[in-house]
Amino acid sequence: SEAGKMDKAVGEMGGEVLVVSQFTLFGCMKKGARPSFNRAARPEVAIPLYEALVKRLEVALGKPVPTGVFGATMEVNVCGDGPVTISLDSETAA
Repeated sequence: SEAGKMDKAVGEMGGEVLVVSQFTLFGCMKKGARPSFNRAARPEVAIPLYEALVKRLEVALGKPVPTGVFGATMEVNVCGDGPVTISLDSETAA
């Protein structure tokens, strides 16, 4: 914000959101050197959740939200415009 704080929502700042599915972010490395994706949702569950998220964001932002192609191999180049990257884990968040 103008005050140099993270105190406004994306929509308030006129920002945009890009939604790209990436189940590999859900990989668990607690056992051994290979990630386990056993807890990632199967496509029949994940796709409706993904689509619902995109629709809710479009309503909240009042504009289309660009997406990747669910389940596709994609090359995505991202240039972050901000001071932080936040990873949320709802299992351990206080």
